[in-house]
Amino acid sequence: MSALEKETAAGVAVRGVRVTAEPRTDWTEREVEALFDLPFNDLVYSAQSVHRQHFAPNTVQVSTLLSIKTGACPEDCAYCPQSIRFDTGLNGHDLMPLDEVRAAARRAKEAGATRFCMGASYRGPKDSQLEPILAMIQEVKALGLETCATLGLLRPRQAERLAEAGLDYYNHNLDSSAEFYEKIISTRTYADRLETLARVRDAGLKVCCGGIVGMGETRADRIGLLHTLATLTPQPESVPINELVPVPGTPLASATPLDPFEFVRCIAVARILMPRSHVRLSAGRSDFSDELQALCFFAGANSIFYGEKLLTTGNPDTAADRRLFERLGLAPEAGLAN
Repeated sequence: MSALEKETAAGVAVRGVRVTAEPRTDWTEREVEALFDLPFNDLVYSAQSVHRQHFAPNTVQVSTLLSIKTGACPEDCAYCPQSIRFDTGLNGHDLMPLDEVRAAARRAKEAGATRFCMGASYRGPKDSQLEPILAMIQEVKALGLETCATLGLLRPRQAERLAEAGLDYYNHNLDSSAEFYEKIISTRTYADRLETLARVRDAGLKVCCGGIVGMGETRADRIGLLHTLATLTPQPESVPINELVPVPGTPLASATPLDPFEFVRCIAVARILMPRSHVRLSAGRSDFSDELQALCFFAGANSIFYGEKLLTTGNPDTAADRRLFERLGLAPEAGLAN
């Protein structure tokens, strides 16, 4: 353990910001801004030092994401090709049959995934729509995989029913800062999202919650997003950091790509703010070079989606990820005991 790692375990000031390996929920936005302003090498080294306090430095948690219902979403999220309001040429489908979901989960496990995430394009499921999804969760859990679902806004008692079925994680992203949010979504509020996260927590489920960068937001918005995530009590166990994948037909189709070093800064700051959380490289990774991914892993990212497709956008195939892991000396994190 390096001198900085030893100091970080108890708490050390990095350019005036108290960095500790134990989670803090009292971060101020000014402190988060100061982390972003650190020299790149200092920031990434500090993040790696924090990372090693809680995680094996060369392991990465591997998840697979399946869209169990695609398209026809009534929301107007400006980044999303699944919105019924945009003409993106998306081939949608209704809820998949149980046997197809089971088969997909089995393939994911054989490919090395330890968590299986199911996404359905609802504003929020009706109770009747939730029933077949509960059966899917039970089947996936029976295979020895961790389970995650992203279904939109949850009504009273729905989170409890998901927990009873064996769901481990519920994903519900905040997307951006509260200030920028209203520029990309008008059909649900930031408070709606926070309410669903509270229901998930009250039901005893783990929280998967992150956001999207590269939507035209400012650094102040990225600071606001990460500050909100870090001050949730408790902090999310899983934090996906997505880079926008511009889709023709959506309002953000012509968004300017985020500077790659700024993306790495987002990863590193997320790691420092939420030291016990898995920080996941999510959407946008298919456009990342191997070198950029390596920087993200060094900055504290330790989770990826594995497989050729996310909900509707591309993703590196499993063979490419295996080659990258081999080149970097990384190994998949162990999953649930069977």
